[in-house]
Amino acid sequence: MTGLLPDITPDPPAGTLGAFTRAQLVRLCEIAELSPDDTEAYARTLVEALGPAAERSLALPPPTRTFLSDDHTPVEYSLSFSPGRAPVLRVLVEPGCGADTRVENGRIGLDVVRAMARRWDFSTERLDEIEDLFFPAQPKGPLALWIALELVPGGVPRVKVYLNPAASGVKRSAKTVRKALRRLGHKRAYAALPKADGHPFLALDLGRWETPRVKVYARHLDLSAAEAGGLSRTGSGPGPAEIQEFFRATAATDDLDRRPGLSCHSFTETETGRPSGFTVHIPVRDYARDDGEVLERAVDVLRTHGMDPAPLVGSLSALTTRRPEDGVGLIAYLALAHQQGHPPRVTAYLSSEAYAVRPPTEQGRRAPAEVGAEL
Repeated sequence: MTGLLPDITPDPPAGTLGAFTRAQLVRLCEIAELSPDDTEAYARTLVEALGPAAERSLALPPPTRTFLSDDHTPVEYSLSFSPGRAPVLRVLVEPGCGADTRVENGRIGLDVVRAMARRWDFSTERLDEIEDLFFPAQPKGPLALWIALELVPGGVPRVKVYLNPAASGVKRSAKTVRKALRRLGHKRAYAALPKADGHPFLALDLGRWETPRVKVYARHLDLSAAEAGGLSRTGSGPGPAEIQEFFRATAATDDLDRRPGLSCHSFTETETGRPSGFTVHIPVRDYARDDGEVLERAVDVLRTHGMDPAPLVGSLSALTTRRPEDGVGLIAYLALAHQQGHPPRVTAYLSSEAYAVRPPTEQGRRAPAEVGAEL
């Protein structure tokens, strides 16, 4: 059976993907100061979204070589920090992770999104308007559909879907993004974006968002700190100096010569074509020896921005019993985000490591990384 189940789903057996990720999420919900009732509701939702893969033994290989994480766990977490408040917890999941084909993967993902829409009474109209662009008869690329759930108090998450602009081929990615933006009313938006080396994702806010966004992600090969400082097209928010400072503090280098950096521009109004939000994502796991180094950098960055690092420190032990020094990749990305009308945020993207731990590496001796999760 696929899709969200109508009644309470029994807990998956011990030693399964569902049991492992459910337990992680429960511990992270406590760090995010969510109530026991909300925690139980969100843990159940995660298991339901995984479908049959939730009962798959961790003694078996991953259900698919998903692009979502380095070890192919179809689940990723993130904590988004703002000054003076508890971090916001999000979970990203690939509902079709056990499918045999990309077509089936996408169909399962769409079924799960629509089941969520029925359960929580929101519209999928915007997704329906662009479905044919991202779900062709013979889809290409590394993913079909991912779902991100922002776990807010009340037990009803904010829902976001991630789509693959390369579904009709990498060379058609830019054209696919332009078409999607035009259909969604953002006719001038694509022209506002900076130059890039491809578009890995287009994301849509669905459900209970105050101001729903369309988000366009861009990949930047060999990105330098100076270049990163000039990527934002919002006209507000962090300026070049702040972005460069964040870049250097998180990457500990002036150039991302391994895994590429990402930028994201979000659009909420259709008249000017100007984006209302900007985020720069630094793939810190490829620019540090181990997670101990990454954690030190993250703590410094959070303190610099007036944010409490204690939840991030606690999140690592909520995910794993290993020491940060014994691997690299538990903190996959660090991001600096600004949305018009809101204070800047720092987001840490956290890996489940259900299947494998990347060993520590010596800086300067590592071959360029295979591009993995690029959220």
